[in-house]
Amino acid sequence: MRVLVVGAGATGGYYGARLAEAGRDVTFLVRPARAEKLRAEGLSVRSPLGDAHIPAPAAITADALSAGEGGRFDLVLLSCKAYDIEGAIRDVAPAVGPDTNVLPILNGLRHLDALDARFGSERVLGGSCSIVATLGGAGEIRHMSEFCTLTYGERDGTRSARVEAIDALMQGARFQPKLSGAILLEMWEKWVFLATLAGSTCLMRGSIGDIVGAPGGRDFVEGLYAECVAIAAAAGFEPRAKVAAQARSMLTQEGSSVTASMLRDIEGGGRIEADHIVGDLIERGRAADRDAARPHLERAYTHLKTYEGRRTREAS
Repeated sequence: MRVLVVGAGATGGYYGARLAEAGRDVTFLVRPARAEKLRAEGLSVRSPLGDAHIPAPAAITADALSAGEGGRFDLVLLSCKAYDIEGAIRDVAPAVGPDTNVLPILNGLRHLDALDARFGSERVLGGSCSIVATLGGAGEIRHMSEFCTLTYGERDGTRSARVEAIDALMQGARFQPKLSGAILLEMWEKWVFLATLAGSTCLMRGSIGDIVGAPGGRDFVEGLYAECVAIAAAAGFEPRAKVAAQARSMLTQEGSSVTASMLRDIEGGGRIEADHIVGDLIERGRAADRDAARPHLERAYTHLKTYEGRRTREAS
């Protein structure tokens, strides 16, 4: 199975490197400068699960794909930021043929609509991942936790031959693969957790422990999570009781240093996925019940959009 990994950043680079390390046929779709660096220096991973170095990994640029180089791939692993989805779709399109499967591991669900529109829903799987990783100054991937999952499945919950083949491909790599029979539910469960984590830590500019230790902080986080769960339930994907209990425990843990990566993006002056993670959730809630109150979620969204507006103004 030929695998095209879109990007060689912290997330796609990690999973792609681990698959290549396990002997899989992996090619990275990257920008020209990154392609040259990979060919010259290879791709390195520093991880509690064990370090790895992939010398001269296969890499291709969008222009080369467009020119017919590389051919078609069996699996496209898509891990870009949500605000880059349209560009990623355009770049990867020449690699997608009639038998290509697209596995996106972005946050939220809005990207599924864009991928379905371009490639057809029959080619697009459901997917999710959990990883704490970043790129180091030399371009190496720094993985900072032994917890590292990659979940995938048919969006209708069936166990098809193609997802079993993908599951077989994933086995033996140094991450935790999971073939799910309820991938959309799992994507929703992650989404409501992430929207709560991002909304609260960004708005309050602190960790979960900082927030729950402040007056009214615990009530705010619990109220925000309840609003997100209500939207998921209205869409037919209410989080399972055990998952919801674990989420509430993590989101209200005293002394916790956990923050959302979105807060780190804000603190670094970077772009954020405000619309994909929080805005889209509000839109879906309004579609289900326009009159339902979502004060915590809407306040968090106003804050995120204010940041985006200021960032755009100061850059002009």
